[in-house]
Amino acid sequence: MLGLMQNWPLLCHRIIDHAATFHGERKVITRSIEGPIHTTNYADIRARALKVAQRLEKDGIKLGDRVATLAWNTWRHLEAWYGILGIGAVYHTVNPRLFPEQIAWIINHAGDRVMITDLTFVPLLEKIADKLSTIERYIVLTDAAHMPKTTLKNAVAYEDWIGEVDGDFAWKTFDENTAAGMCYTSGTTGHPKGVVYSHRSNVLHAFMAAMPDCKGLSSRDVVLPVVPLFHANGWSLAFSTPMVGATMVMPGAKLDGPSIYELLNTYKVSFTAAVPTVWLMLLHDLEKTGGKLPHLKRVVIGGSACPRAMTKTFQDKYDVEVVHAWGMTEMSPLGSLCTMKPEYAALTGEARLDVEMKQGHPPFGVEMKITDDSGKPLPWDGKTFGRLKVRGPAVARSYYKVEGDPVFEKDGWFDTGDVATMDRYGYMQITDRAKDVIKSGGEWISSIDLENLAVGHPKVAEAAVIGVSHPKWDERPLLVIVLKKGESTTKEDILGFMQGKIAKWWMPDDVVFVDEIPHTATGKIQKLTLRQQFKDYRLPTEQAAE
Repeated sequence: MLGLMQNWPLLCHRIIDHAATFHGERKVITRSIEGPIHTTNYADIRARALKVAQRLEKDGIKLGDRVATLAWNTWRHLEAWYGILGIGAVYHTVNPRLFPEQIAWIINHAGDRVMITDLTFVPLLEKIADKLSTIERYIVLTDAAHMPKTTLKNAVAYEDWIGEVDGDFAWKTFDENTAAGMCYTSGTTGHPKGVVYSHRSNVLHAFMAAMPDCKGLSSRDVVLPVVPLFHANGWSLAFSTPMVGATMVMPGAKLDGPSIYELLNTYKVSFTAAVPTVWLMLLHDLEKTGGKLPHLKRVVIGGSACPRAMTKTFQDKYDVEVVHAWGMTEMSPLGSLCTMKPEYAALTGEARLDVEMKQGHPPFGVEMKITDDSGKPLPWDGKTFGRLKVRGPAVARSYYKVEGDPVFEKDGWFDTGDVATMDRYGYMQITDRAKDVIKSGGEWISSIDLENLAVGHPKVAEAAVIGVSHPKWDERPLLVIVLKKGESTTKEDILGFMQGKIAKWWMPDDVVFVDEIPHTATGKIQKLTLRQQFKDYRLPTEQAAE
């Protein structure tokens, strides 16, 4: 027996329909690439998205065709997304921070037919255009007055392009499992891997993201998605924000501390999200200027582990709730968020911070477990390390054009490559990437715990820990430090600060000061590069052991 409910497929363009119908006058504010602040609303976003869809169809783009975007967070990028989705084509967000050779490889691998790009990236595309064999035309997200002279094939200004149609168009209908978007992993080894989202997975993930124990979004919020749309669906903010009808403030290309601060305060932003490096810049700027954050209520921090000192500063000095989050491109991307269950809600001070350092508990729609190397489930005692595995309706089941990748297990679980603990209340804490965990004398040391502790030192801007070979212990931790501008300190001072806060055998064997730490295109510390950089490094303890 089947239910007698209407067949209402979960299609992404229904989100912008809802926003336009029931929150039509809600503002979408953008710092434009050309410079000035631009203001529109959801009703107009939908009307122009229909023009994008109509114009794409006129260009011969059809169901399943891939349309690349190489663009910042702006109202035009948002319109383009919904226009692409509305005809059953597939948006492919390309990360401009990848190497040009990787960008070319990704576009060709995806088979993109059209490239929609911002003015910023026209020179980059001109350099690699001869390698982009599948791209038929380039649409530059600007108007005729700002359109540059370019050698790009069939290039046209976006405003002229959509100006050739009237918007009298209806969204296409198709199965909710139809491909909606593509995003490639940053690819720390080998080529990046393509993840293909469906309309169904995006809509379900948007529901999950907006829930109170996730981002807790409502129509009363003003949302600033600092995290770019090319970072795994912008952590769903392009979907969950219109879904609830919240005001949206788009930062464009300027992600520096003063520019973000200006938007936060001018438009009374209540919710924002980004990787820790962005917030390091903002907090550093606030420290210099004495600025306040009177309107900001919640900030989601993910992409890499949030330093304890950052959480403490946001909450104690600026009265902003920090929600530590974890996820992956393969998970659309949200996997867990550290909001407080009743069991921990009464905690204060350092005990509360201890919990907030965890990556949190998964929402409905994400199943999670930890196992040993043989796949045997491990206890949820908050201490036992294991391989973190997940499954759910917004979790990938394979990579694009890749057969039989072992990370997708036969029983449906996805091996994230992370090592984690789970506590009795379902709070997960990443202790390392499986390939980054330091194995010392048969025991595991968490590089992330050491990094977070070191960043708590008042003179430290950033820290990374890698395992260096040791004749007796196999590996021992080396702490690599970037100091705040104008600061100086010693190895002894750093180690003294860490003393007594971790097990004695976890203490780094040495400290090295550097000008910068390498990062991936998504802002994560590039441990592989660091290990190569220090492959011949000899620890003082290694020399003493000889």
